[in-house]
Formats: sequence, C-alpha cells, structure tokens
Amino acid sequence: MSRILLVEDEENIREGIKLNLELEDFEVVATDNGKSALQLFRSQHFDLIILDVMLPEIDGFQICEQIRLENLDVPIMFLTAKDTSVDKVHGLKKGADDYLVKPFNLEELLLRIRNLLKRIQKSTGVSNEVVNFGDNEVNFKTYNAQTPRGEVQLTKKEAMLLKLLIDRKNEVVSRQQILQSVWGYDVYPSTRTIDNFILSFRKYFEEDPKTPKFFLSVRGVGYKFIES
Repeated sequence: MSRILLVEDEENIREGIKLNLELEDFEVVATDNGKSALQLFRSQHFDLIILDVMLPEIDGFQICEQIRLENLDVPIMFLTAKDTSVDKVHGLKKGADDYLVKPFNLEELLLRIRNLLKRIQKSTGVSNEVVNFGDNEVNFKTYNAQTPRGEVQLTKKEAMLLKLLIDRKNEVVSRQQILQSVWGYDVYPSTRTIDNFILSFRKYFEEDPKTPKFFLSVRGVGYKFIES
C-alpha cells in the first residue's frame, strides 16, 4: 500500500481527495498547513506528496524546495488553483514532478498519481543525485564528494546548503533564504554558521580558497554559486 502525504488547507477538498484515494487503496496522511507538512515528511515515510501552493505558515513552493534539499526521490505533485504558466514553471523548477490545476478531474488525478508511483518504482537513480563542477564530483545520496584534494564526507547540513546553492546556480541566495531552507523556520543559527560552511566549501572544492571561483560572497546579501 502506497502512503501519500496530502497537504491541502480547504477542508472539503482535502477530505474529498483523501476519501477517494483511500477507496483506491492508498494510505493517506492529510494536513492543512505547511509547517505540519514538513514535520510529517521528516518523521514518516511517504511514497508520494501532493501539495497545494497557497497554505498557512509555509507555502507549497517553499515546502517543495525544502523537501528536495533532503530527498531527491519522493515524487511531488502540485494540486493548486494557481494556473498561470509562470506558476507551473516555478513549481517544476522547485523540484516538483507534476502540476495539476484545480478544478481537476478525479480520474486524471488518479492516473497521474499511479504514473508517478510507477516511474519511481522503475527508476534506478535520480539524474541530479551526482553533480560535477570543475574537478569536483558530489553525490547527494551518499553525501560523498571527490575533490582534487581527496575524498570528503559531507554532513547532512553541508549537503543541503551545497545543493541549495547549486540548484540556484548563478543566483544570489540571501542568508535569510538559506536559514529558512536549510535550517527551517523554528531554529535559526547565527549567520556566522553559514559563513563557516562557505569557508569549508572553499577549502573542499576551490583550487585557491582565498580566490574562490565557485562560491562567491555578495556583500550584505548572501552567496552565489557560479559555474562557468
């Protein structure tokens, strides 16, 4: 039995979807806000996640991004009334596998769910679990990195921060965005902690840590990963 996390703040829609999925022999855990969705994701196993975008506390796009920093495999589907092409592209860029607009056809929803579950069952790996830049190779499944200086075993937080920067290649990522995405919304470490992580990345991956070409500081804002 596949387990599905359903995140939807409108009670009638949430209960209707939950009932119909359970009639199809899925096990469904439902919640109505973003914060509890992340707590459930981190404490339980799910085979699929269905997300609304407009949610209390943390929106669906932010939830998707945080999940992708921690888990590359679990299929994520947006089910939302936000129907512009900009919204769809934004959701897919955040790491979603599918995007279905409300109002929706129940049969189409069930078909898309089954297709996503089949795809993950057949998959032998995720295309972006291994990333190369310069003479470096990082495996985000094992947290292992091969660098010109040798092998490095990253911590989970190091891997999450590194993936966030790489996913937003050539974009400035603010310290606030890093704190929210990597450390969550409840406990914020000192921004000095982020600075120390960046110093470690330069030591691991840069040919000359004092003259970095991959991990750049943007004064007063945050950091940027550059890959030429």
